Amino acid sequence: MIPAAFEYVRPDSVEEAVSALRQAGEDAKVIGGGQSLVPMLRLRLALPTTLVDLGRIEELRGVRDDGDAIVIGAMTTHHDVLGDALVQRYAPLVAQATETVGDRQVRNLGTFGGSLAHADPAGDLPAVAVALDAQMVVAGSSGRRTVPAADFFVDYLTTVLEPDELLAEVRVPKLDGWGVHYEKFHQTAQAWAIVGVAAAVRRSNGSIAEARVGLTNVASVPVRGRAVEAALAGGEASAGAIASAAEQAGEGTSPSTDLTGSAEYRQHLSRVLTRRAVSAAAGL
Repeated sequence: MIPAAFEYVRPDSVEEAVSALRQAGEDAKVIGGGQSLVPMLRLRLALPTTLVDLGRIEELRGVRDDGDAIVIGAMTTHHDVLGDALVQRYAPLVAQATETVGDRQVRNLGTFGGSLAHADPAGDLPAVAVALDAQMVVAGSSGRRTVPAADFFVDYLTTVLEPDELLAEVRVPKLDGWGVHYEKFHQTAQAWAIVGVAAAVRRSNGSIAEARVGLTNVASVPVRGRAVEAALAGGEASAGAIASAAEQAGEGTSPSTDLTGSAEYRQHLSRVLTRRAVSAAAGL
């Protein structure tokens, strides 16, 4: 199909982009890589009056070291995230999940921030951001504000971003000495996750000192597996202990039923994939 008519703006700075959003009002849309928004435009599932393209804004690209965190610009492509030395060293869980996003063509064009701001519950990166306690830096008419990833996602395809705001960058805490793993179940290569699990584990003296778990596509927003984390903390790093903790993976979830699986099937997958992801992160 052909998209409905809209105004097109391509600013050169964050300030210009925010100004364009403010002038356009609630019916404006921001486009990053366009790998999710363009299909919605063509199907007329999205009908913006104005499209604000961030493609020229260089300050939104790249990865930098900022002490106890690395900062990933929202317009950094998935390809560039994967190839970045800082991401590989300090945020390997981000790299693992990014490698499962779409196919090579999508990763060459799609952007880190675009995927997060799109807030599709089947997207891989939101659950990773929640599991890692990432901080989302938002730019708007009133300046910049920082929102914890756990508070950024509100509902299906909905975030806390106001009409005159955009996601500028993401602060990802460094996890030195942690084991990580992203486990994803999907029907075919390049498909959206039916369920995915992001896990990070810090071991100490043969035990699991601390664990972080984020679940993909088991609710309208990414879910933090708090019950699993509590069951793992301080326990032995053994297959039995991890399997027992993974039985708590369904807590706080409300999976949907669709053509790819029932709610019950997703609940089952959340337990199985949590066991696998945590086991791999723990080195078992």
